[in-house]
Amino acid sequence: MYHKSVLLEESVDALNIGQRRDGVFVDATFGGGGHSREILKRMGPKGRLIVFDQDKDALENIPDDGRITPVRSNFRFLENHIRYLGVGSVDGIIADLGVSSHQFDTAERGFSYRFASALDMRMNQSSSLTAADVVSTYDKDQLSRILRDFGEVDNSAKVASAILNFRDGAPGKRIETTTQLSKALEKFYSAQTERKFLGKVFQALRIEVNQEMRALEDLLTGSSEVLSDGGRLSVITYHSLEDRIVKNFFRDGKAEGKFEILSRKPVLPSEEEIASNGRSRSAKLRYGERTRN
Repeated sequence: MYHKSVLLEESVDALNIGQRRDGVFVDATFGGGGHSREILKRMGPKGRLIVFDQDKDALENIPDDGRITPVRSNFRFLENHIRYLGVGSVDGIIADLGVSSHQFDTAERGFSYRFASALDMRMNQSSSLTAADVVSTYDKDQLSRILRDFGEVDNSAKVASAILNFRDGAPGKRIETTTQLSKALEKFYSAQTERKFLGKVFQALRIEVNQEMRALEDLLTGSSEVLSDGGRLSVITYHSLEDRIVKNFFRDGKAEGKFEILSRKPVLPSEEEIASNGRSRSAKLRYGERTRN
């Protein structure tokens, strides 16, 4: 399986497709297509589903369905592509911000410390910046900020210093592999804490490589522009920084009269879902409805 969708029923329910079965919907993070397939089941014969993914591997999973339009692009450009496609407005947008299981489990993509591979982490493989570039060229302050802000890594300045010290003695003064990075930081973790510590470090680098926070902010802004009156936005996040951005977006939108918040508290996965899919443990779903003044 390419990827097991998280909060599948809950996030698609949030789109309220039954009220607009022949409307236009957007899956901003196609991935393995689980959310898209569920949306297609609920849509009418005249409905349209536009799916975004910047990873060419993901778009190989597109269902054979005439109602679906694939767009190979970062979702931060959602508004531009919707306009280019000649769509006046859309009735629902869903975004699952997690990295797909396929990306984590494909060693050569470099997303996980579990595999010995090149430090890549690009979701869009045609992009130029890799995780190896980040750890090999950023200065101490830059690395410390990324580790602190995007990974919530304790003692981020010391961790950044360790990276710089290791790369100074590495061939070409570069850290190119997951193994090298893990070795550079081995004094900061034990066998018991390796998973949590390195998970935070790799998360921070992945967010930086893919500019995920900026992309999320652009997605949210674009969504508010293209959603129709009564259109729904459903967003699944996986760490506190993402969730804070989404929460504040809905809160500010409510204050401005642009959104009605429909999830007073985030929707969390059930114990059964967590047991069957451990990667859903940190997921939070928030959703709201676009209103027009």
